Amino acid sequence: MKRTKVIMLMFGILLVLVAGLVAAHEHNFTETKQLIDSGISCDKLTNEQFEEIGDYYMEQMHPGEAHEYMDEMMGGEGSESLKKMHINIARNTYCGESGGMMNGGMMNMMGGGNMMAGNYYSGYNILGWLFTILVITILVLTILLLINKLKGQGKNKHGR
Repeated sequence: MKRTKVIMLMFGILLVLVAGLVAAHEHNFTETKQLIDSGISCDKLTNEQFEEIGDYYMEQMHPGEAHEYMDEMMGGEGSESLKKMHINIARNTYCGESGGMMNGGMMNMMGGGNMMAGNYYSGYNILGWLFTILVITILVLTILLLINKLKGQGKNKHGR
C-alpha cells in the first residue's frame, strides 16, 4: 500500500513538471483578445497594447513554434526590433494603417538583414528541446530506479 502511494506521488510530480514545461511555452492572450473585441480606437492604445495586439495577430497567423521561430528571426524576445514589428503588425491589421512594416525597412526589423541570425536561434530551440527531453528522461529513469529499489525493500521485509 505504501509502495503504491510512493509510485503515485512520483508520477504526480513528473506530471506536474511536464505540465509546467508545456505551460511555460504558452502565451495567454485572453486580455489582448478582450481589448481587440472592445473595439477601442487606435489613438487610445499605448505602444505596449499595440505590441500585445501585434503579438496576438502574429500568433493567429503563425501559431506555436512557427511564431516563436519568427520572433527569434526578428531579434528575439525583449528585443526592440521585435517590439517594433509587433507594433507595426497591430497598426497594419487592427488600425488599417498601411506601410508600417516597410517604414524603416523590413530587413532592419529582422536584425539588420542578417538572415543567418534565424538559423542560430532555431538551433538554440532544438538544443532547448533536446535538453528538455534529456531532463524528462533522467526523471523517468530516476523514478523507475526508485520503484525497483522499493520493490527490493518490500521483498526483503517479507523474507522472499
